[in-house]
Amino acid sequence: MSEMQELLSDNLVFNHIPFPIIIMDKNGLAVWCNRHAERIFQIESETVKGKTSPYMNPEKAASLKQPWEAILHNREPIRFEDVELELTDGIRIYTTVVAKAFTSEQDQFVMAIFEVDESQTEGSASRELDSLRQGLDDSFMLLYFDEEFLITYANPLFLKLSKWTPKRILGKPIWQMFDDETDDVHLVETIMVTLKNGNVWNGEVKKLKKDGEVYWVDLTAIPMHVPGEDAYYIFLEKDITATKNAQQHLEEIAFIDPVTGLENRHRLEQVVNEFIEEQKHFSFVFLDIDHFYTLRDVSETDTENQLLIEFTKRLRTYFSDSIITRAGLHEFALITPLSNWFIEGFLHYLQQHPIYLHGAAIPMTVSGAITRYPEDQQTFVHLIKASHATVKKVKDRGGSAISMLTADDHEQLNRKAQIEKRLIHALDRRNLQLLYQPQVNLKTGAVERVEALVRWNDSEVGIVPPNELIPIAEENGMIHEIGLFVLETVCAQLKDWNSRGLDLHVSINSSIREFRDKDMSTALMKQVELHGCDPRSLTIEITEKFALEAEAERSIIRQMQQLHQQGISFTLDDFGTGYASFRYMLLLPISSLKIDRTIIQSITRQEKMQKMINGMVQFGKSLDFQVTAEGVETNEQLELLRAMNCDSIQGYIIGHPMEARELEKWLK
Repeated sequence: MSEMQELLSDNLVFNHIPFPIIIMDKNGLAVWCNRHAERIFQIESETVKGKTSPYMNPEKAASLKQPWEAILHNREPIRFEDVELELTDGIRIYTTVVAKAFTSEQDQFVMAIFEVDESQTEGSASRELDSLRQGLDDSFMLLYFDEEFLITYANPLFLKLSKWTPKRILGKPIWQMFDDETDDVHLVETIMVTLKNGNVWNGEVKKLKKDGEVYWVDLTAIPMHVPGEDAYYIFLEKDITATKNAQQHLEEIAFIDPVTGLENRHRLEQVVNEFIEEQKHFSFVFLDIDHFYTLRDVSETDTENQLLIEFTKRLRTYFSDSIITRAGLHEFALITPLSNWFIEGFLHYLQQHPIYLHGAAIPMTVSGAITRYPEDQQTFVHLIKASHATVKKVKDRGGSAISMLTADDHEQLNRKAQIEKRLIHALDRRNLQLLYQPQVNLKTGAVERVEALVRWNDSEVGIVPPNELIPIAEENGMIHEIGLFVLETVCAQLKDWNSRGLDLHVSINSSIREFRDKDMSTALMKQVELHGCDPRSLTIEITEKFALEAEAERSIIRQMQQLHQQGISFTLDDFGTGYASFRYMLLLPISSLKIDRTIIQSITRQEKMQKMINGMVQFGKSLDFQVTAEGVETNEQLELLRAMNCDSIQGYIIGHPMEARELEKWLK
């Protein structure tokens, strides 16, 4: 109970709720009261503990025709109207009392809230309440969320620290402010469940600023349930980044990992910097255990530690003359003078010396990176970044390999970092551009629609094509901003064309991450209505990967169906290159297919390819889908597609992507 009392006593929100609150145990003995109760009832929280409160107790409840046991076992709040209270100064008042039972640390309690109008007592609390609210706003970062955990208010202190603007944060889901790593996702889900259950959540939380920078807050999240109104939630946050960084630094000073006995990442950084300062040549080897979470999930904690200990023994034996550190939960880093062929031989060594736990061999493999100093990278930060990039590439190829960072990899790594930095400025200044590529019906020769394609030509990084821009934007979360830019621009362009008598349909590309925002369909229709567009003029293109993931998420299917009912159509883009599934073609409101350009490019090279494309066309038409071939560049490709009865084509043989004005001239 003491922990609950401390939480209540320290919690500003409970003390600033403008009504007296008394909390009693299951026997009706007071355990805590807020400051309003102390002032109005002239009592003290410390002295009232363990005593029967005259304002609400089992005897009082019985007189109000409600047994105390019924209050304890009722999940819903119980209201008592016109309850007579005699204050200590002799004043009698009539008020409403709300009693709510709850459980803390397996003990039962009753919270009584007295809806006392303080204007009846000496001095009005309205001015005091306004001052208190202002004090909260001035002292804390303050966020309000609606019942769906969409942000409805962010105060200036939050906006200043987080670098978000109201336009970019209001109406967005709670996930906007957090990383998408497994631990962060689990923490946010825990907070949401706690609040939905009507409980206060308090703790330290890692969050992300608009530019991706990490900061830490001491968060108190409070559920607010007002009778007759939708529930909402308040986040009170205090910046503790400096304290957290200092704490982490003190924890890192220990240097030694307690499980493996290896030096930790902080020590690794020191050693690398010492080697660099002494201009020593070395190889920085980064090893990541493959499928570690799978291995961990099927074992207990002690088994997990034993697995790491046994792996460490093999590292010590094989790399006996190297500095070995534990760089993460399942990551290890080495500083070694050994040659590449010897380092790569560690994979074979693991096969020859398997790890046995409880009599069973553990099929352990690693994905690794070799980065040389000074040939490849010149600082610790860049060595780490380069290693992560190489390991990711190895894992994407299936893992169980140790690879070096090539010159091309290094160039791509630097370019990616530069693109991420410049993209923030480009979105803020709307420096992106939309081009439109026509799609022509093969039977009528008419332009059926145009596809809106985002382009970016930056003064520092140059031209950034979509296949480079979109994956980076999806990875860092800026795909939402790009999607909003495309949608706003297309809707404004449709309005302009319609006002000048041009009846054009436009298709836009969308990401699965955009549709994970539960407010996606509402935001899209808002833009359509704002610009007075006909929803039937819009088509959303999704990839097969998008469709496969959407199949497992009901909220995405629901949003797609809502948009489809409004008149917006969906096209399955890049058909033939992903994970084709008959199931999602039935579940999702798809009305057309676009055969990928890489497949169309091979239509004249192989007879088997022609048969496959013809089969894809007939398959689409059997489902009453409109079938489009994209990337058509030659007359021979066009005639073959016409003979296959393909509905429409898109490609350079018809027209290249062009600006709106150029497209208008082309149409004439």
